[in-house]
Amino acid sequence: MRTSSAGVADVQLATDSSFHGSIQGSFQGYFHGYAVVGLLAVIGVLFVAVAFTAGRLLRPVVPTPEKLLTYECGVDPVGEGWAHTQVRYYVYAFLYVIFAVDSIFLFPWATVFAAPGFGGATLVEMFIFLGFLAVGLLYAWKKGVLEWT
Repeated sequence: MRTSSAGVADVQLATDSSFHGSIQGSFQGYFHGYAVVGLLAVIGVLFVAVAFTAGRLLRPVVPTPEKLLTYECGVDPVGEGWAHTQVRYYVYAFLYVIFAVDSIFLFPWATVFAAPGFGGATLVEMFIFLGFLAVGLLYAWKKGVLEWT
């Protein structure tokens, strides 16, 4: 910093190469991780685009009336396209997925619970979590969702 003839302090900016080099180096280090992720995303998108384009160019295109028919599980469709399906199968699958995913949260809890100093709070949190699961299961049971008949 230097003082002008009027007594006002002039601030001199650092213009040497080490100052700019340190800022540039920190930005390069910061954005390097993002550049790698961005590059992998671009390579992934290009890979998918090339695969779809190659498939479109290499496949034989010979439309016939039989190929243009609706196809369901190897059987020619007969009758209406609207059929009543049982919702309970989807509900069972949905309940299974919910409890399977929620049970995955028990494994990290067990490792944290085993660590010193986390016992009481972690135990209370897990009982609250299991309580939410129990309330959801009781709600499904009360609504008759779990009855198979």
